[in-house]
Amino acid sequence: MKNVFKLGIFALVLATGLTSCDNEDPIGSKTTFYPLIDVIGDGLLFAPQDETFTDPGATATIDEAEVPVTTTYVGRYQGETYTGNLDTSVPDLYTANYTAINADGFPGTATRQVFVGKTGDLVNSIEGLYTSTVFRNGAQGAPASAYTDIEYIIIWQNEDGSYQISDSFGGWYLFARAIADSETPGARIIANDISTNSFTFPGTQSNAYFGGSAKITGLTVNAADRSLDLVTVWQADAATTYTFTVHLEQVQL
Repeated sequence: MKNVFKLGIFALVLATGLTSCDNEDPIGSKTTFYPLIDVIGDGLLFAPQDETFTDPGATATIDEAEVPVTTTYVGRYQGETYTGNLDTSVPDLYTANYTAINADGFPGTATRQVFVGKTGDLVNSIEGLYTSTVFRNGAQGAPASAYTDIEYIIIWQNEDGSYQISDSFGGWYLFARAIADSETPGARIIANDISTNSFTFPGTQSNAYFGGSAKITGLTVNAADRSLDLVTVWQADAATTYTFTVHLEQVQL
């Protein structure tokens, strides 16, 4: 499958002088062609952590002539940026940016997303990529399908052994409500004993869009079903409290 991203205007006439009714030199102008970027393959890719990732890449043309493409990867939650090749040692959701620049300095860019993660066994590790079904104060929004099997939530493990989750609201606002930059990221989970569901949750987080103070209050692991059940309480403001109950089902990378 080949997704085609055509960015910008094909041509732009650049005026380099002024017109008048007097006998002056004619206007100097030229045509500049913007780069057209064709992204090869799907708009969403998956890469197992610590394994080599081969990007299908993209092609760029300017006035039908192929030109070089520069690729950069920007991590959404852990903030790593790579140019050329994706380092899969750091799990995250990466935006791959494919860019070409024409002779006049005008860029063309197309993107896709790449999930990098590790699939934990839910006995020794809760790392993974998950779909999410979420309830707020016991109810889903309308339509309920928007709050069911949401794709995707990431849990990664830090060097100190603790875990973090990309959105402790299970994607309620970011995906189900489709409000940009509205996740509640970075909540830490310390696994004292996964087999007995012994966890602690240090610190609080703030929703990136609405603010307030959020804290995970419970986590239950069901290794047989490859699922987690997470509870997060959010003090949105002085008068408003929401409890998010999130069912996470692990996706095999």
